[in-house]
Amino acid sequence: MRLIIAAPANGTTLKNTLKAHLQNDPRVDSLTDLSSSDGTYPQLSFAAAQEVAAGRADRAILICGTGVGTAIAANKVRGIRAATAHDLITLRGSVENYDAQVLCMGQNVIAAPAAWALVDIWLNLRHNTASGYAPKVGEIEAYECGK
Repeated sequence: MRLIIAAPANGTTLKNTLKAHLQNDPRVDSLTDLSSSDGTYPQLSFAAAQEVAAGRADRAILICGTGVGTAIAANKVRGIRAATAHDLITLRGSVENYDAQVLCMGQNVIAAPAAWALVDIWLNLRHNTASGYAPKVGEIEAYECGK
């Protein structure tokens, strides 16, 4: 899997912890860190989401203080579904049901060991195209494209 990770200053600690795990994970083919010391959460979120939307990455992980700002910003990129998830039910639903390609987390909300436990599961999750949610994802995509 080709991953992007990014965080503004208020997400750097959690981002660095997750990055260390991801760099050693055999499921990760490439890991690109788009973080910069002066990057704002919107700038970093747009950049990461654009990489996924363009097909240069499969998924992205964005970290800020709460995970909400990064999700709002990433969702502005056409074709991107970003979700904030700090628990197993939300995490699973975000991918299996809603086909979210971007996981957003908050450094002020979740401890690093819990975040890694969720990311570890997230790497194996896939969207279930046979579920009752799949047509609803199609509705969202159609609306986004103006159909």
